[in-house]
Amino acid sequence: QVQLVESGGGLVQAGGSLRLSCAASGRTFRNYAMGWFRQAPGKEREFVAAISRNGGNTYYADSVKGRFTISRENAKNTVTLQMTSLKPEDTAVYSCAADSPLGPISIATNPTEYDYWGQGTQVTVSS
Repeated sequence: QVQLVESGGGLVQAGGSLRLSCAASGRTFRNYAMGWFRQAPGKEREFVAAISRNGGNTYYADSVKGRFTISRENAKNTVTLQMTSLKPEDTAVYSCAADSPLGPISIATNPTEYDYWGQGTQVTVSS
């Protein structure tokens, strides 16, 4: 089992920044690729960003590319999503997830491939 707890959400004006963190406990964090997903009211869960278990490979949704940065610190069992130039359409509940990948640089964008999920943190961007 891996337990994931997100923090850092909140209310911010358009153009502002937020930093989300996800703290992991339980099994060895470095064995898991990590992803961030979001879900807005009335919409399906959407992939945001992912990072391989060794941190050497990252991937972003087109909608956030150039604005969001995912990173991880395996020594601290944390993964972070730095969000800048936020837009009202970024408003959603953001969740981190852990995936058991095939290799050290493998990452997944399909939420069904992730094994463990956090509860989520609300991000609201006002116009």
